[in-house]
Amino acid sequence: MEGGHFAIKNWSDDDKPREKLILKGKDALSDAELLAILIGSGSRNESAVALSQRILASSKNLNALGKMTISLLMQFKGIGEAKAVSIVAALELGRRQRAEDIIKLKKITSSKAVFDIMQPIIGELPHEEFWVLFLNNSNKVISKSQLSKGGIAGTVVDIRLVFKLALENGATALILCHNHPSGGLDPSNADKQITKKIKTAGDILDVKVLDHVIITESKYYSFVDEGIF
Repeated sequence: MEGGHFAIKNWSDDDKPREKLILKGKDALSDAELLAILIGSGSRNESAVALSQRILASSKNLNALGKMTISLLMQFKGIGEAKAVSIVAALELGRRQRAEDIIKLKKITSSKAVFDIMQPIIGELPHEEFWVLFLNNSNKVISKSQLSKGGIAGTVVDIRLVFKLALENGATALILCHNHPSGGLDPSNADKQITKKIKTAGDILDVKVLDHVIITESKYYSFVDEGIF
């Protein structure tokens, strides 16, 4: 013992990640060590770090872990409801932070820019959601709104609400977005019809509908890029 403190090698496994964070900073910790801090403690036969390593090995990566429900997490021995809730909440905060960083007055110059904004929000959902990005004269995003949330097969969109929000936000243009949980990119007939209706309404109200982008976990489909507009 030196200076009244035990050497790190003498710390318990559960203390190491917290102490390491304090002494060396967050960048020095592995994913398993950060997860262990959330978990707080392991069991008699397994440290929090070992438990975290087991969870990460099973889920393969953080994206997959972020999709796990509370009930799925609780299937790991050593993870009760409170620990599962902490993990889900922390990963959701991280997802929201990424989404916020991406959208801050980002100028839309391509369909890829739309994908970059919306993929963290809807790309990995098990159900379909319809969103609208509202843009100013410089094609910078000033707001985004979820219009509807549905099942695996589709959603219903209120066209009047689209333009009510556009006018409230002072938007001069908008981009339609929705996800396909199936992973398929081809637009359905319903996708094409709602796009045509919204575009027609936009022409009347002088709010340009610039694109409709379908989002999946790793790919996207742009109506403009595919020549549908």
